[in-house]
Amino acid sequence: MDSRLRANDKKLFTLAAKRNQMSTAKKEYKRITVKSLYEMKQNGEKISMLTAYDYSMAKIIDSAKVDVILVGDSASNVMAGHETTLPITLDQMIYHASSVIRAVNRALVVVDIPFGSYQSDPKEALRSAIRIMKESGAHAIKIEGGIEIKESAKRILNAGIPVMGHLGLTPQSIYKFGTYTVRAKEEQEAEKLMEDAKLLEKIGCFAIVLEKIPAKLAEKVAKSVRIPIIGIGAGGGVDGQVLVVHDLLGMTHEFNPRFLRRYMNLYEEMGSAISRYVNDVKSLDFPSEDEQY
Repeated sequence: MDSRLRANDKKLFTLAAKRNQMSTAKKEYKRITVKSLYEMKQNGEKISMLTAYDYSMAKIIDSAKVDVILVGDSASNVMAGHETTLPITLDQMIYHASSVIRAVNRALVVVDIPFGSYQSDPKEALRSAIRIMKESGAHAIKIEGGIEIKESAKRILNAGIPVMGHLGLTPQSIYKFGTYTVRAKEEQEAEKLMEDAKLLEKIGCFAIVLEKIPAKLAEKVAKSVRIPIIGIGAGGGVDGQVLVVHDLLGMTHEFNPRFLRRYMNLYEEMGSAISRYVNDVKSLDFPSEDEQY
């Protein structure tokens, strides 16, 4: 009898452990949607987000199960070599977004509306957003700013287009700031950022990127709104993280902000591989007999 009781106890313990494991396991998403991001925040699961600008990179990122792919106007820097994000055009953003969309099966794809394509009036903002959604197949758009872009964001949202906000260091305003230093360190600017975050939530934005602000402020914002807060240089108390994929992979060796963690040094590894190829060509080592028809 005792042995049977012990066996039953063991079975019950094993069953309880399995149930507990199932209840704490992450939900597997076949396709990430705006609703998925809300669920992740509610369940305490952090959201992963990376940039992509072309088919090949987007394919790799999506295969790695990154939740959100941002076709950022940072393409102006990393793909075209400009010093700021300002020069990239709406047509160029649509081109990059179209390439990314063709590669993606799982991630939510968000596209930046570039500088000069939404600032003049809400009608222009809506036209730009519609072009991005219609011509690229994107799932959502992102715009920078708070109360100053309220009407533009509302116009886009009323058309049924999901909008992600962006507060803190907003690169399209670099000449207003004059520098890429941390924002919202002073009380007045911090209060405005909090107000803007609540405003963006109120009008219907599904998430907000907070860039380069104090970690304590970012965490406070994340706890004050129901929508996901995704940080870049905003500490670990937010609901997710975003990085430029070229920075993460070590392809931009001259860019070394405090918030960046490099997972590879592709700049050196790729350079070494290409140098070996050049040497093999010059020395007649490539192609070999096995590499010819």
